[in-house]
Formats: sequence, structure tokens, C-alpha cells
Amino acid sequence: MDVVDLPVNHFKRAIHAGQQQIGLWSSLASNITTEVLAGAGFDWLLIDAEHAPNDLRTVLGQLQAMTEYPMTQPIVRVPANDKIEIKRYLDAGVQSFLVPMVETAEEARAAVSYTRFSPEGIRGFAGVSRSSRFGRIKDYHRRAHEEICILVQVESARGLENLEAIAGVPGVDGVFIGPGDLSAELGHLGNQGHPDIVELIEKSIRRIVAAGNRAGILTGDEALARRYMAAGCVYTAVGLDTGILARGAEALAKKYRD
Repeated sequence: MDVVDLPVNHFKRAIHAGQQQIGLWSSLASNITTEVLAGAGFDWLLIDAEHAPNDLRTVLGQLQAMTEYPMTQPIVRVPANDKIEIKRYLDAGVQSFLVPMVETAEEARAAVSYTRFSPEGIRGFAGVSRSSRFGRIKDYHRRAHEEICILVQVESARGLENLEAIAGVPGVDGVFIGPGDLSAELGHLGNQGHPDIVELIEKSIRRIVAAGNRAGILTGDEALARRYMAAGCVYTAVGLDTGILARGAEALAKKYRD
């Protein structure tokens, strides 16, 4: 049997080194579109299993479609901060996670514990899963955590109140600001570019950095993306596949209708 090495998580290493990582949201739940996007030059793709029609099987197909592009890291946003959900995605080979709606340090610690084997955590043992390349990675269960990246998503006023505590949890590799739910809760539903929201996000990014952690965000507004990067955001999603398809198709149709 050939021995296979543990896949290197280039994204995790880059953000810990302070290197800007530009990403794209992938919500079309298609291994074909994900493969196309993986070759486009982004540092990471977010495969969304919270707000897109993805499940474990469709995510697995997209992970397989991305194997030809090892420098583009797949990050999976799981449906919830749930140990069973996270365990199944781990066994499927996911190394980088975005965990939604984390509001306390306790919830952040729980998310980390779901990705660690005992005694550091409570991840269930699977001997020949895809994550260990079906038992071909030597010492997988002892070394797996080295390449697992946990990003927790703060998207509520309560989460912002506990921001430094969340950022200080060992094993949390990054804190991602969720501008959609945050702006809605603060009275600006659908208006993520409101000056009050932008200012709050910039301050939150600086708080994350000051706490010694790494900040991330999603925005399709180039001016805002550059502002947030200037504030210290080190992994920045700059668009969504659904938006690119919808707006591009509309523009093409309009060109000929006009």
C-alpha cells in the first residue's frame, strides 16, 4: 500500500503568516461550476452548506472536483455548530471550516473540540475514511489537527460583545464577520453598506487583529473590500458565483435587447 502524506492546508498557513487570501463564495451546489471556479485563480472557495442547496454528498463531489487545483483551498460553511455535522464533513476530507452564528467563547471552544480527537477534543474515530485517504496517511489521527482550520462566524450583537473572548480561544484560526445578519439585527436589513455598519465592521476587524487573531469577511463591493483589507482583514471573499452568473447573464441579455 502506498503511503500518502497529510494534505497541506496552504490557506491556514497563509493567514497565520498574514498573507492576504482572496476568495469567492460558491453556492451553486455543482461540482462542475466548482471545478471551473477552482481554476480561476482564487486562493480559496467557500462551499456553502448553510444557505445553499448543498449536502454532504454534493460537497464531497465538489471536494473531488477541486483536487486538480491544490492551491485553491476549499472551505466549507457547515449548516450549524454541531458535532455530528462537523464529524461527517471531517470524515469526507474537509480541512477548513466556517462555523456560523458563534456568539460566545464557549461555542467557539465547542467548535474546535469537534475537530480534535481525544484527549484534546471529542471527534469520533473513523479508521478508513476519505480524510485519512482510506487509511493511507501515516499517523493521520495524531496529526490531522495540524492542517485543520477553524473559522468562526460572528454575525450578531451578542457575538460582537464577546469578540475578544472568541478570538482568544485556542484553535480558532480566524474570526469571520457576517455582514448580512449583523446589519439586519442592527436595523439595516439589506443595507450592508450603511455608514454605521461599515464603521462597525472596520472597528470589529481591528478588534480581532488586536486580540491576536485573523479577520475575514465577504463583500461584493470592491471599495468596501479594499477598506476592510486596509483595516486588517486577511481573508476576503470578493463575490458570489450566483451573483456573477445572474448579473453577467442580465448584462448580456440587455446588450442585445437594447
